[in-house]
Amino acid sequence: MAKREKESLSMKDLMGSFIKENNLSKGMQKLEVEEIWAKLMGQGVVSYTEKIQLQNKTLVVSLSSSVLREELSYGKEKIMKMMNEELGGKLISKVMLV
Repeated sequence: MAKREKESLSMKDLMGSFIKENNLSKGMQKLEVEEIWAKLMGQGVVSYTEKIQLQNKTLVVSLSSSVLREELSYGKEKIMKMMNEELGGKLISKVMLV
């Protein structure tokens, strides 16, 4: 029978160690990017968003509206800054709107 640890850990700490031990941090970041995009951009932009990917340090966003793509292209730096602030680090260095 396994020994019980005397110290108690929070669920957050347990999940963090599980993610780290199983090398799942990149996958979790990709999920987090999608959630943050939806939170920051709102339902209007999300409804035209087809796909979001984090490839190396590039955020690739596929949009179904060329007009929206053009509008968002003027604010790429702001989008990158807001996403990095929400992610808690400099994970994104470039934004591509396709």
